[in-house]
Amino acid sequence: MFAYPIRGLVLQRLQEIARKLGVELSTTQLHLFEIYTRELLEWNKRLNLTAITEPEQIVVRHYIDSMSVSLALPGGIDFQGSVVDVGSGGGFPGLPLVLACSGAQMTLIESIGKKTRFLEHMIEILQIGKRVEVYPERSEILAHRPHLRENFDVVVVRAVGKLATICELCLPFCRLGGRMIAQKKDDCWPEIERAGRAIGLLGGSIVEVKTPSLDALPGIALVVIQKNSPTPNQFPRRSGLPSKRPL
Repeated sequence: MFAYPIRGLVLQRLQEIARKLGVELSTTQLHLFEIYTRELLEWNKRLNLTAITEPEQIVVRHYIDSMSVSLALPGGIDFQGSVVDVGSGGGFPGLPLVLACSGAQMTLIESIGKKTRFLEHMIEILQIGKRVEVYPERSEILAHRPHLRENFDVVVVRAVGKLATICELCLPFCRLGGRMIAQKKDDCWPEIERAGRAIGLLGGSIVEVKTPSLDALPGIALVVIQKNSPTPNQFPRRSGLPSKRPL
């Protein structure tokens, strides 16, 4: 019952707007996004994965929004390194990004069990298990595990919450010389200034703030933070503290 709106809007509208980001999606990639949409809508009947249920809005506010992160990746859409998506939820921005960036390796972190089950299902049904893995645990815990700490070229986060909190949860995963990309609104400069001390304390510095010029998706920004020095071992603090008491 989803065949017409998915094929009509996702495959055509998605391809049209993706080209404006410099992303040329193949027939195979478009088919994977079609499957993603179908499964997202079906699972959303039982789970609260997204409040966005109109296929055209899914294209813009989930897929295009996620793929816009490629504008801040080293090498853009041809990026070949490792990425971790912290707080992936329904897979955003991680899954659309890895579907578009065919050379990237993606790790999804999501602590809510029902959402991790959806992510694991999507990895299986999209047949991308060689390039994507899921960790069903809080980032405050995972960031202290040696094989994950300071191990990723890029950390991405669809930033809901204060930037200082987000940086404490994300920068520990980023290798030296790597970068964190936080999706924010384009009026985020006051928040960036307030987070300056925390960013420096955690080993980072602001590189740039990109504002993609997309008529379909106005008002978005990509806050790019470079990892210059190791994050002190005490960060992130125990679960809940980064949001309750931002640095």
